[in-house]
Formats: sequence, structure tokens, C-alpha cells
Amino acid sequence: MKSIFKSLALPLALTALCHSAWAYEFNTLNTLSQSEFRLLGEDLSSALSYKAVTPAADLGLTGFDVGLSAGATHLENRDVIKKAAGGASVPTVLPTVAIRAQKGLPFNLNLGASYTSVPGTPLAAFGGELRWAFLPGTTLMPAVAARLSMSQTSGLSQLKMHSTGYDISISKGFTLLTPYAGIGHVDSRVSAPESPALSSERIGQTKYFGGANMNLGLMNLDFEADRTGKATSYNVKLGLRF
Repeated sequence: MKSIFKSLALPLALTALCHSAWAYEFNTLNTLSQSEFRLLGEDLSSALSYKAVTPAADLGLTGFDVGLSAGATHLENRDVIKKAAGGASVPTVLPTVAIRAQKGLPFNLNLGASYTSVPGTPLAAFGGELRWAFLPGTTLMPAVAARLSMSQTSGLSQLKMHSTGYDISISKGFTLLTPYAGIGHVDSRVSAPESPALSSERIGQTKYFGGANMNLGLMNLDFEADRTGKATSYNVKLGLRF
């Protein structure tokens, strides 16, 4: 348990330090080989593809979930990212900060959106989801939901990534705690418009995730671990959920 909390505390520490310790841009993509460019795309897909950080349960017609999150992805190919950044200092984990919002709709549908940035770089991503809780959950029965999601990077003319994903998740509430888990798939297309020698890469990755949502009265806290492809991400979200 102690190691889990250390992993979840890491994103917060990195977010506070990265602006002064790590400032870099992906401005030397033309130095990468095609295989290195694919490895870069795999790490960025793992880090910036859509993550809901929420249980499967239906929010209900009047329900909503909004919050701020901090995350970190353990990089599998740090040397490649360092090369793409012109040899700049790159952390062993890629920190992210995000604004996340979800709203309940009729027929057990839930709509979500996010804006994620990588502190210390101009790289960011917009994301969205449509989730259907076909089993909305009851006092005795778990909730089960299917989700379609997408994300699109912004901030860099040298690097573009578009991801689509689908997953199925299950959650069960126990008073103040709701654990959840899911499995899915992410397809990403990564391109380097200003590096004609590099062809676009299409990357398919299996996704596993699990977490726990805690109701703290006026505030809501969610911890989530996500493994997309070979890289693992941790996110902690603080916000409101009704």
C-alpha cells in the first residue's frame, strides 16, 4: 500500500518541479529513425490517449463530475524522447496535468471531455468520451459501462497525434468507496508534418486500468492506474461529483 501511495504522489511532485527543472520541445524529430519515431509515438499514445479517471456508474440525468488531475507516465523510451527534444533533459516519467468534466445524459449515457497538458513543453491534448452504462448499478449490483473515446494533440506543429479508443469497465460502490477496473484498446496515428523523411505510424495498444473513487463530502478523490501498451500511467483527481 505504501508503494502505491508513493506512485500516486509522484505526479504532484513532478508537476511542481517540471517548469523549472525540465523545459524542452520536440524540435529535432528529423534526427529520429523510423523505428525510433514509432517508439516515441507509443510512449505519447500511452500518456496522452484519453483517460476518464472515473467509475463505470451512470451519473444520472442531473449528475456531473468535474475535477483537476495530475498524472505521470513511466517512459519506456526515454532516450528516444531525449533525442527528439534535441538532447534536452527529460524526466524518467512524463508529467501531465488535466481538467476533466463529465455530465449525465438520458438513457444512461454520459458525456466527458478533458484538456491535458505536459508541463515544461507546449504539448497538450484535447479529449472526449461517450459512455453508456448499460448496467447503471444498484445497491446490490455493480455498474458496467462501454465507452468510446478520442484525443487530439495540440501545441506542436512538428508532431501530431490522434487517438481513438474503446473499453468496457465495471465498478461497485461501497458507502464512500467505489473501486473500478476495465480493459480496452487504443488506436493512434502519429505524424511529423515537418519531417518528410518520417512516415506516419499507426499504433494499436491494449489498455488495462483500475482505480478507486472516494467521496469526501464536498470533495471527491479518485486514484487510477492505467497501462496502455508497455507504459504505465498514474493519475490522481480532486474535484466534485454529484
